[in-house]
Amino acid sequence: MRQVIYHGGPILTMEAGPAPEALLAAGDTIAALGPLDDLRARAPEAELRDLEGKALLPAFLDPHSHLTALASTLELCPLGAADSFAGLLDALADFARNHQEGWLMGFGYDPCVLAERVHPTRQVLDQRFPDRPVLLTHASGHMGVLNSAALALCGITADSPDPPGGKIGREADGRTPSGYLEENAFRAACAQAPALGADPVDLLRRAQEVYLSRGITLIQDGLTGEREYQMLSAAAAAGALTVPVVGYVDLAHPGDLTASPHWLRERDNLKLGGYKIFLDGSPQGRTAWMLEPYLGGDGQDRGYPIHDDETVTGFVLRALEEGVQLLAHCNGDAAAAQFIRCCRAAQKRAGRPVRAIRPVMIHAQLVRREQLSEMAELGILPSFFAAHVWYWGDVHVENLGRSRANRISPLAWAAELDIPFTLHQDSPVIPPNMIESLWCAAERMTRSSALLGPDQRISAYGALKAVTVHAAFQYGQEARRGSLAPGKAADLVLLDRDPTAVHPEELRGLQVLETIRAGETVFQA
Repeated sequence: MRQVIYHGGPILTMEAGPAPEALLAAGDTIAALGPLDDLRARAPEAELRDLEGKALLPAFLDPHSHLTALASTLELCPLGAADSFAGLLDALADFARNHQEGWLMGFGYDPCVLAERVHPTRQVLDQRFPDRPVLLTHASGHMGVLNSAALALCGITADSPDPPGGKIGREADGRTPSGYLEENAFRAACAQAPALGADPVDLLRRAQEVYLSRGITLIQDGLTGEREYQMLSAAAAAGALTVPVVGYVDLAHPGDLTASPHWLRERDNLKLGGYKIFLDGSPQGRTAWMLEPYLGGDGQDRGYPIHDDETVTGFVLRALEEGVQLLAHCNGDAAAAQFIRCCRAAQKRAGRPVRAIRPVMIHAQLVRREQLSEMAELGILPSFFAAHVWYWGDVHVENLGRSRANRISPLAWAAELDIPFTLHQDSPVIPPNMIESLWCAAERMTRSSALLGPDQRISAYGALKAVTVHAAFQYGQEARRGSLAPGKAADLVLLDRDPTAVHPEELRGLQVLETIRAGETVFQA
């Protein structure tokens, strides 16, 4: 069994007490921490690893993202750099030269950075692609645009009704589809698009490397349907999953996935760990469900729910009765209120506390302080998308006003209430960059260099807890992961500097030098 003693740099255990001088890893487990001489005496044959002043931490754990979606985007036309309709069309045309058959699909456009400041329409796409089906996905994944050919293949016409929990964009006549679709309308269209031609196992290997390069040794697939499960199970069977992957089954459409051998049990680094539901949409897309209207609308523009209370209560009740974790996508404060009251209702019906299944409110963007207090009481864990402050903070000010925008991702309130919150990136919405999220949590700077809710900033150490010890707690794996202690997994990340010893504005420049999983290096810069 390989033994390694790490020394010569700061070791952040994320445990109480003074920092140790050295750490001994024996195989896939941390054997001991303490003075270097003591560990050398304990393991005289161990390899000595001088950190040369670099910082050693527990590896990061991904509290929420979509591994299979990130893998799929690797085969799509990247649109994040486009700053105008012309830029979108140019990027698609360049991509089409090397992808000459079938549907043309792109990912990552954002009206917030386009010169036109609106979504493109079918007419815009038809200019260059009158016959070939085109489908573009917004950066949030909640909405997108189809050209006329794609609309026809999906059977979307002037007579098509808006589905529950979704909308079909219409032209001036109020009937003709504009090409824009959001929420369930867009998801239904995506389900009719053909599967990618690339080898899914290879795509997952490539996507996994992105996470490893960011110091992450546990990855989430935050909405696993039949197609996603087939990708993951093929990769697991091929031995292609280097680190554990936890998938969450779409509770609105679970199919037969709960009968899978990966349901609640890890095999070949794959586990289906619970359920996921959507309660609303995106705040930057103005589909998040709000208690108060968005600015600039008709005074009734509050977004909308995906499900009614009885349906949501039934979802929570099912998870509670089965003893299975439930993740709920909630961006707006109205969606947060619905999840809280439905958890209360399900708890009362079941006669069992919901905290037993560690339910997670994913995003929790506009959650109010009094709602956080209720969440603390019920044991609902918030997982914040804190990087929204940088990527869309200025747009939130436009859509919500300064006062509401200031409390986007209220980390300080959660910390004051001693709630074990986590931080995520919702990849592929943005890359799975934990370091950037630490910076966003500590600085709360927008793209226009404005401070957004400075009273909600937290320390670098507090942010680190959110992606290590708190993330382990969210997964129910606190006995094995999340901190450096004897008996825990030798899952480590080496950074070029100690995050707790630099000015908050320098956090974004920290570099992941090495990622170690079960005692073995799986990434090295």
